[in-house]
Amino acid sequence: MVQNLLMRVTAAILALSLTSLILSAPLEAAEPPAPGRYKIDPAESRIVVRAYAAGFFSAFAHDHTIAARDFDGAATVDERGGASLRLAIRAASLGVVDKISDGDRRDIEATMRGQVLETEKFPEIAFRSTRVEARANADGSYQARIAGELTLHGVTREVSFTADVAVENGRLRARGRFPLLQTDYKITPVSIFGGTVRVKDEVEITFDVAAAKE
Repeated sequence: MVQNLLMRVTAAILALSLTSLILSAPLEAAEPPAPGRYKIDPAESRIVVRAYAAGFFSAFAHDHTIAARDFDGAATVDERGGASLRLAIRAASLGVVDKISDGDRRDIEATMRGQVLETEKFPEIAFRSTRVEARANADGSYQARIAGELTLHGVTREVSFTADVAVENGRLRARGRFPLLQTDYKITPVSIFGGTVRVKDEVEITFDVAAAKE
């Protein structure tokens, strides 16, 4: 009986020791990005706008997913670890990626470019960061808070959003999302049938952007 008690105590001590070792093990260190310029790779990146239907007959309408097809930009990291970001999107490259008929796609894109974004008058959508703050996560990635100026439809406004940033083999990848009000940029949301079907003022921007060091 005494021997069994000693065995149980020994096992408990071993278990506590193992737990202590696991808890005291160092967390995975975040890989800091090397100073330099990181050019955005459009082929490995995705920028999407999600527009939602509203109105009395919104149940009969559709939400739409719109993707940017032509964009470029870069992130710059300085010697002190500071960072900046710029991005430019050709407004006319925004296209509907939903599974809809070709006719509906043409109509929606024509309305978006001609009436909503007025792409001939405002051909570019641009973002320029004014402040980037980041903290390392336990898994080796970073949580970044990015603030800057977004120019859309000829209007420039301050925006801020968070991004999950990973650094691997000389490449950066940032993922995140944020809401945007069309009326903040003097855009009138599309409305048809006397307002019984319309697009909500708030749209959601989702991004998954990869950049490689030049």
